[in-house]
Amino acid sequence: MFQGSMVAIVTPMHDDGSLDFPAMERLVKRHLEAQTDAIVVVGTTGESATLDEDEHCEVIQQMVKMVAGKIPVIAGTGANSTREAITLTRCAAKAGADAALLVTPYYNKPTQEGLFQHFSAIAQAVAIPQILYNVPGRTGCDMLNSTVERLADIENIVGIKDATGNMERGTDLIARVAGRMDVYSGDDATTMELIRRGAKGCISVTANVMPAQMHQLCQAALAGDFNSAEQLNQQLMPLHTNLFLESNPIPVKWALHMMGLISAGIRLPLTPLAIDKRTTLQQAMQQSGAI
Repeated sequence: MFQGSMVAIVTPMHDDGSLDFPAMERLVKRHLEAQTDAIVVVGTTGESATLDEDEHCEVIQQMVKMVAGKIPVIAGTGANSTREAITLTRCAAKAGADAALLVTPYYNKPTQEGLFQHFSAIAQAVAIPQILYNVPGRTGCDMLNSTVERLADIENIVGIKDATGNMERGTDLIARVAGRMDVYSGDDATTMELIRRGAKGCISVTANVMPAQMHQLCQAALAGDFNSAEQLNQQLMPLHTNLFLESNPIPVKWALHMMGLISAGIRLPLTPLAIDKRTTLQQAMQQSGAI
């Protein structure tokens, strides 16, 4: 249903932490011009954890309006409360989002059966296409491939973002859900290899900084042109690595600020990139050709 380079877009903020919708519109225009294949809004990179429910819904609504149907909009609506996740997913559906991205519940550490019931309940409550999101390093909750395989039988669960970065595990996952659910990389550095093994694209942090190149990389890999994909991957590798110098989205927001695209605003408990890391990030941006 979705494929290619899907940017996990930042949520621009003013220096006081308030939402900056004019800056968001500028970012959207940039992604449309760069042929980004889809926009994932209010995910981890979009600071969903520090937006209240009204802000969360407003950002989705504004993004849908700005994109105006030109490419798909996928809205992050996951929560560690099933009821809250249903509420946010309903909001996304009402706003006209093309799909919802649902992270595994964080902090409360559900069992595998709890995860199955959580995602089943959301899928039953809201008919919008849904993409699961497993990022155990961030959430402290790991959804096993066997659980994903069970969820693949649910009609409106259409994909999963695998951010484990584990190629063997990703290969096993692709085999288990083949023909029933698409797999997307949630780890920029291993995106090309996961596409080689059958993934349909990536949900990318790097695409915030170099959207055209991430689009080209994914399109080349999906077409089987791995020589071209490898050249692009090597060009982008300094970003793949150094956009995680500190917790995402701290480095990527600072990179976009350095490029003059957004203000430096970010919400506590996250803080702007540490001064001693800024030179390293700037060098990575120069090596990749971002600046």
